[in-house]
Amino acid sequence: MKRFSTPSVRRQRGLSMIGFLLVAALVVMAAMVAMKLVPAYIEFFSVKKILVSMSQEADFRGRSNADIRNIFSRKTSADYVSVVKADDLMIDRSSGTPVVSVDYEFRTKLIGNVSLVVDFSASSDPNAASRQIE
Repeated sequence: MKRFSTPSVRRQRGLSMIGFLLVAALVVMAAMVAMKLVPAYIEFFSVKKILVSMSQEADFRGRSNADIRNIFSRKTSADYVSVVKADDLMIDRSSGTPVVSVDYEFRTKLIGNVSLVVDFSASSDPNAASRQIE
């Protein structure tokens, strides 16, 4: 008579359905946050690029504050920047060369009454330390 041995019981490895759903929920949440924040950072880098390009123009030092705001307004409309307006600019002429900076916040709804708020600070002076916004 032939004996049948029971197969060795090996512990299965892998993700359970509940584990899979939790991981999927985390991935979806991270994707939602990324989809909301990436446009804000793209717009911030556009503002930063505009400020630096303005400061590198040959006649930047001699321009009035109104001229600087008009140039900024034209460049933001060409680069589809909608969060920062020309009135938000702070122009400092204490060092002889105008330093144009802007501090602003980006706010967007995430889910229900939960919103994301990101503070940005950009300057035409690449050596300027970003101010702490509180």
